[in-house]
Amino acid sequence: MFAQDSTATDKGTFSISGYIDSYYFKNFNNPLSGSNLGASGFERIFDQREGQFQLGLVQTKFAYSNSKSDVVVDLTFGPNADLGNYGNFGSPLSVDLTSTAFAIKQAYFTYKLNDKLSFTAGQFGTHIGYEVIDAPINYNYSLSNLFGNGPFYHIGVKANYAFSDKAGLMMGVVNNWDSNFDNNRFKTAIAQLFVAPVDGWNVYLNWIGGNEDGQDPINTKPEITSFKNMFDLTTGYQVTDKFYLGFNGAYGMYKVEDEDMRTWGGAALYTNYAFTDVFGLGLRAEYFDNTQGVQYLLDGNDNGTNVTSITATGNISLADGHLLLKPEFRLDSYKKLDFSGPAADDIQQLEDKDGNNTKNSQATLGLAFIYKF
Repeated sequence: MFAQDSTATDKGTFSISGYIDSYYFKNFNNPLSGSNLGASGFERIFDQREGQFQLGLVQTKFAYSNSKSDVVVDLTFGPNADLGNYGNFGSPLSVDLTSTAFAIKQAYFTYKLNDKLSFTAGQFGTHIGYEVIDAPINYNYSLSNLFGNGPFYHIGVKANYAFSDKAGLMMGVVNNWDSNFDNNRFKTAIAQLFVAPVDGWNVYLNWIGGNEDGQDPINTKPEITSFKNMFDLTTGYQVTDKFYLGFNGAYGMYKVEDEDMRTWGGAALYTNYAFTDVFGLGLRAEYFDNTQGVQYLLDGNDNGTNVTSITATGNISLADGHLLLKPEFRLDSYKKLDFSGPAADDIQQLEDKDGNNTKNSQATLGLAFIYKF
């Protein structure tokens, strides 16, 4: 008698999930533009407007899974979905056209060769960093500078191998960082080592590296050779049922042809405490250093800068956990620029009520509304 093929009767499971989020923040600098952004336009990642109600992101995620495979189609719309596509130049037909591809946050499938080894292909969220685009998953609503100056997603292939339930390895090849189209003929490698030393403690050692420059597909100029590498440590420990502690540290290196190596990096400490099933409070303390001007956070003179940020976020869970209210206070402090000489322009990092960049710090207070299903 032949054994019945289990895959023939494995119909699998199908699910739909998602969320919507919106926010209101007040900036105590009262910037004339109504913006939390400063000289470079990257001082805040998604919560960019102040003094007005704003829609963040609308997500709908479709997933199907059976014993041998998974598929995920993760679609997003709204202002934050557009911001998540900052690396894209437009439609493959023209840079002046938008693209339906911008609505795709993730679209990938996974084939499970056995209980330990699986392969994934498509567009998937990055393995780098502590925070993600999805507002319900992050404890804080506003995003860190480490998040904003790292990759968001990749297109490529990767393999996952589980040594046990306490250790695993991922390795893959992708086009580049945050673009639907490769900008040169080189590829970028990714890797992640996962270990769980004790129950409740997870550690992720991450790396991405490759030639990350060149020209976009519609540009006929010759390619240049450069290498960008980023090392990232993400870890979290559930100390007690109520108290959680997390850490993210990153260090990047960038070299263009015969130029000197330049670096960037930072560290963030996360902690939160659940006072009740309904209310919790979390704190994030972050330092981000881009003084060598590798990444996007620059000062008013297009030079590199650094910032220290403190964020305190409440988490109020209502409607059986579907509705999240997140009151949040955040303080960003940049280094104060020293200007001297008769031709010096006093351009600090942030805007004041008259529309001039005279501030090197800003404090915001507001509330985020998130509904997940």
